[in-house]
Amino acid sequence: MHKLSAVFIGLLIAIMVTFNGFLAKYMDDYLSVLIIHIVGFLAVSLILIIRKKKFNLKQGIPIYLFSGGAVGVFLVLFNNICFKHMGVSLTLSLGLLGQSIASVIIDHFGLLGMAKYKFRTEKLIGFFLIFVGIVVMITY
Repeated sequence: MHKLSAVFIGLLIAIMVTFNGFLAKYMDDYLSVLIIHIVGFLAVSLILIIRKKKFNLKQGIPIYLFSGGAVGVFLVLFNNICFKHMGVSLTLSLGLLGQSIASVIIDHFGLLGMAKYKFRTEKLIGFFLIFVGIVVMITY
C-alpha cells in the first residue's frame, strides 16, 4: 500500500510542477511562489477547519524541523525556473537523481536523526541506469 501511495505522490508531483511552472510563465517567479504557498496555506487551513483540528504546538521540537517550509519555497522556485528551460520530465528526472543521492547520504550516515542504512554497492547499478536515462533524455 505504501509503495502504491509513493507512486501516487510521484503523479501528484508531476501535476504540481506542471501547474506551478505554467503559473510562473504567466507572472514573475517569486510572485508565483508566493501565490502557490498562499493557496497551499488556505487549502491546509480549510482541511484543518473541516476536520476540527486544534493548533497544538508541542514543546521540545528541534527548531531546524521548522525549516521545511523555507526549503519548500526554494524547491518550488527552482522547479519553476527549471520547468521554463527543460520541461517537466527532465526537471523531475534530475530532481529525482538529486533526491536519490541525498537520501543515500542521509541513510548511510544516519543524518537528521534517521536510522543508519549502510550504502550497498548494488545501488550503483540503479544510479548508473538513472544516469543513462537522463543522458538519453538530454540527448534526444
